[in-house]
Amino acid sequence: SCSQAAPGAPAVSSGWGGRGRLCVPGLDRALVPAAMKSKGKTVPKEALQGPEVCTDPVMLATHAMGVNYFKEGPEVALKPDSEYPDWLFKIHLGPPKKLEELDPDSIEYWRRLRKYNTWQRNRLKKGKKL
Repeated sequence: SCSQAAPGAPAVSSGWGGRGRLCVPGLDRALVPAAMKSKGKTVPKEALQGPEVCTDPVMLATHAMGVNYFKEGPEVALKPDSEYPDWLFKIHLGPPKKLEELDPDSIEYWRRLRKYNTWQRNRLKKGKKL
């Protein structure tokens, strides 16, 4: 039920809803991909690809790879240690300290205590054993 178009050009048929439907003469409906058959906005999904992995040892030692958030442009070059603040090198990077290891006069102690109390309250609400 397609209208006649120029030879070799696909014709567009409008149904009851006024939506255009692509009609190609001689094309079997069984051969049409599922994305074209469905009525919704189904678009074939492209596989997500992660960023390229840099293996150049010189670039890894002199640049912060993956820090640049622009699509285009060079990677961020590392500066000498004297250009960074002192507190940056004092950051604790290991596993979190236990409550007994923290100083009771520090804000970290009270934040950790509050977190432990919240966990205990949540476990009691669920009715699970401690």
